[in-house]
Formats: sequence, C-alpha cells, structure tokens
Amino acid sequence: MSDFILSCCSTADLSKEHFERRGIHYVCFHYLLNGVEYLDDLGQSMSFPDFYQAMADGASTSTSQVSISEYLDLWTPFLEAGKDVLHLTLSTGISGTYNSAESAAAIARERFPERTIYVVDSLGASSGYGLLMETLADLRDAGMGLEELRDWAEENKLRLHHWFFSTDLTFFVRGGRISKAAGVFGGLLNICPLMNMDDLGRLIPREKIRTKKKVIRAIVDKMEAHAENGLDYSGKCYISMSACREDAEEVARLVEERFPKLDGKVLINDIGTTIGSHTGPGTVALFFWGDKRTR
Repeated sequence: MSDFILSCCSTADLSKEHFERRGIHYVCFHYLLNGVEYLDDLGQSMSFPDFYQAMADGASTSTSQVSISEYLDLWTPFLEAGKDVLHLTLSTGISGTYNSAESAAAIARERFPERTIYVVDSLGASSGYGLLMETLADLRDAGMGLEELRDWAEENKLRLHHWFFSTDLTFFVRGGRISKAAGVFGGLLNICPLMNMDDLGRLIPREKIRTKKKVIRAIVDKMEAHAENGLDYSGKCYISMSACREDAEEVARLVEERFPKLDGKVLINDIGTTIGSHTGPGTVALFFWGDKRTR
C-alpha cells in the first residue's frame, strides 16, 4: 500500500464507483439550480437526466468552487494517518479552485510539518481530467512514488487532449461564451462548434461545422491527427456527454472502428453538474493521449 493518496475534484467526471475502485479520493464542487444549492456529487443527490431536463426546461444554474475548509476536511484524516497527498485540480483556465487548494495545502503543511502535500493544476476538465487521474492511479499501482508521480503529471498533462462539440448553443449564449446573434445564426445554419483546450487549459473554439453528422466525424479526425502513434494509438480513450448518449455512442463507435489497438472499449461518462451547468445538454467531449497541446 502506498504512503500517499491521490485526490482530485468531482469535476474529473468519473463515476463514484470508478473513483472508489481506483482508490482516488475526491472533493465536491457546488452548484445552484433555481437558487437551491446542491453538491456536485457525481449524480448521487440529483440524477444527471433530471439535472439536464431541468436545464432544458429553463432552470437557472450557477456553480461555486471548493472552499479551503473543504480541502482540509478531505485531506486531514489521511494526513493524521501518516499519508502524504498528491492533489490535482480543475484547470486554472476555467476555475480558481487551484488557489483555494494551494491555500489549504499551506495550512495543512503548518499543521502537519512532517507530511508532504503537492497540488498540481491539471490544465484539464471533465473526463479528460479523469483520464489523467486514471493514468496516475495506474502509475501509482505500478510502484511510482509521490514525487516522481507529481513530476510525471507536470511533464505529461498537456499530452492529454480535450476535444468538445455541442449541438445546442443555448447555454453557450446564456453563459456569454458566444453572442446571442451568433447563437441565433448558428442555430439557423445548424452549426456545431468544435472546441478544444489549449496549453493554458482554456476552452477555445476551433472550427464551425455544419450538421451533427459532420462534427462527429471531425472530432474523430482530430484524434487521428493528434493521438500518440496515430491510428496505432494503444492508450485509453474516454468520452463524456451531457444528455446526448446516442451522439456519444456514435463517436465511440467510430473511434473503436478507426483505432483497433485501443486499450479496451471507449468509456462513456456523464458530464457532471459543474461543467454541465455551463455547457447545458448536447455536448460531447473526446479525450485521449497525444502530442503536446499548443496555443
């Protein structure tokens, strides 16, 4: 058994069972739905179908990050038990939670001077962040130590590709990510924006593609262009989606067809309530290891 723990935020968008099976600990973000606060607890207090149906019906949403005290509550029992901590946060390109985690780590280091607490900015989100955590768990289980694992995360996190498309621009308009005029125009022309995360962990629009069928093929083309070893890619591939499982399953089918050496089947997860509060329903995201992300 290792003498440290791996932890992250609920925004890594894996299931509760997946986190528990891999021995990855997590702390929950918060969200408001029509003014009522909930924990982003991986669909435990509100199912993902109910959440996205509420959004589709016009519910207002907002999110709040993890507090310093919540980080301390997560880590303290392990520190008291003599364990060190490696924690990865949601990307600083879309959240300020890294600063809260670092503040909590500074307090924890004073309380437990004999323990080591590392905080790493994942520069990722949703199940891409989750795939990074999964890989770190693999390396931990293979015997990699705390410092080496921290260094590996820092050196390799930008090789984790995040590609997204959306078939519903409503919530991108509502959140100010695109203008109302662009949203109306895009809806009339059936435009599905293709986006990715850059080297600063920001979500960047890359292409405007007409029709869902074309954007589904385009996102798999991006994997072919950027995946490690191209069509011989032999790593894991994750997808996350918000209330559009058929679209996600079609992306998974094309990936499995085009990349026969994949490490297992493509894993499809739900986009959680924090990320989903900003994307709304109709978003599919594809994650894989590849070349280094750039601006």
